[in-house]
Amino acid sequence: MWNGLYGTVEVRRVQPYEANKVYVCPGCHQHIPKGTGHLVCVPSDAPDLRRHWHKGCWERRDRRT
Repeated sequence: MWNGLYGTVEVRRVQPYEANKVYVCPGCHQHIPKGTGHLVCVPSDAPDLRRHWHKGCWERRDRRT
């Protein structure tokens, strides 16, 4: 769990074998290909804002301009 702009955010790791779709990371705007491990971040107060992030992008999200 992480506290952020939308309250508490649940962060869950998606294993490569679970990644069955292509997503776009909001941190770098690049594709997360099928079969690539990544994170799913779901704000408790706004579950419709669930996003799939590269692990590195999520860790560096506060350093973005």
